[in-house]
Amino acid sequence: MALIAIGGSVGAGLFIGSGAVIQTAGPAAVLSYALAGALVFLTLRALGEMVVSVPAGGSFSDYARLAFGPRAGFTIGWVYWWMYAVLVAAESVAGAAILSQWVEVPGWALALVVLLAMTAANLISVRVFAETESLFSLIKVATIVAFLLVGGLYALGLWSGSGGSTVTNLWELGGFAPNGWVAVLGATVVVLFAFGGVEIITIAAGESAEPERGVASAITNVLWRIGLFYVASILVVVMVVPWNSTQLDRSPFVVVMETVGVPGASLIMEIVVLIAVLSVLNAAMYTSSRMLFMLTRQGDAPRVLKGTNRRGVPVRAILLGTVVGYAAVVADYLFPGQVFPFLVASIGAILLVLFLTICASQLVVGARVRRNAPERLTLRMWGFPYLTWATLLGLVAIFLAMATLPEHRQALWATIAAVVVAVLAYEARRLFGPTEPSRRVLGVEGRATPEELDRIAGTGAGGVQGAEGALAGEDPSPGR
Repeated sequence: MALIAIGGSVGAGLFIGSGAVIQTAGPAAVLSYALAGALVFLTLRALGEMVVSVPAGGSFSDYARLAFGPRAGFTIGWVYWWMYAVLVAAESVAGAAILSQWVEVPGWALALVVLLAMTAANLISVRVFAETESLFSLIKVATIVAFLLVGGLYALGLWSGSGGSTVTNLWELGGFAPNGWVAVLGATVVVLFAFGGVEIITIAAGESAEPERGVASAITNVLWRIGLFYVASILVVVMVVPWNSTQLDRSPFVVVMETVGVPGASLIMEIVVLIAVLSVLNAAMYTSSRMLFMLTRQGDAPRVLKGTNRRGVPVRAILLGTVVGYAAVVADYLFPGQVFPFLVASIGAILLVLFLTICASQLVVGARVRRNAPERLTLRMWGFPYLTWATLLGLVAIFLAMATLPEHRQALWATIAAVVVAVLAYEARRLFGPTEPSRRVLGVEGRATPEELDRIAGTGAGGVQGAEGALAGEDPSPGR
């Protein structure tokens, strides 16, 4: 599960997108990554407390349902599904763009091949997904460790032919924060979205053999991974390469390796970036299908999508999650080169809305657990409720910063539009649906009885749904 968290969060945003962050904030980009990483880690810790103490089958959509009612659960579930359905499409197009540098095949055809290959991996079994994601993650980890070792030695003047230390790049070219501290905070807005994907472990927990132990271990170890993979990597980049170098428009990792003199650096990093893209695509496909499966169990998605095959794989939910991807293939054929920027802009700040929802839900759910079943708190959010409030306020500050920065307003409006559409869909479901929206939380077979969850959550009699599910005859969860 730790490797799944890495796979979902370490992607092209680090290997390529970090160059723009460095050019915005200068060497102080290290602080932008550290601040964003701290907010993400604390949000994940808050989510982890809920996952371990209240093992609800619907993950954070169920915690929003517990805290604020069915409208919140429905909305965050569908908005989150949309984000990952779009990511499936975006990463397919991005993967095709990399492959097109090596083979003379139209981009739309390569995107189709990438999408079909990852769909097949997810349809076989959850074990194939997990093993594929673990392999991708190990390659990325090995690459980053090698990068830190080689780049660090070069920056300290200990690499053969380095010509001396380059650590002075941290302060010589206009100071540590040459564009001011406002630019550092503005860069934090961009950096936050690079960490998206770490929350996937709480969804994967439902299909692991020891979910509580796995979540607790993965969350505990995320901090040093964030420090190693993001903060330390950016520190090496700004020590080796001047922050105002135009070369950073390319991958900063490639620029560092070329500066050091590693032969074939460009090709090596292109392969790693391709693996990173496939890894995020793989994780996005898994996540979108499981969230949709949870929505069907709650009655918030068509019942026809709830079916699984004999290996417990939610085939229909996976296939629906790829629809946006296939639509993107067609669009890439009709409008080459224009699809990827549009897709990325369309999901805007949905991740920020998710983090805000998690923290707000934990304030409510955490207080209930402390009142009703404090013995369940084997994984605690530190300094509750004060640190949760501080994290929430930090996320709100980033949300407000997006509204004041012209380059981020489009993404913010796109997210607001997605939330509005989801809320309107809920109202339509409430008015015209065959059943009333469920206020119940999904139980997890073998981990907690409905009565136990009701006692923990404090929702009142009948407020929690058992492992048999809201819909008659459905499976309680995808297969292990």
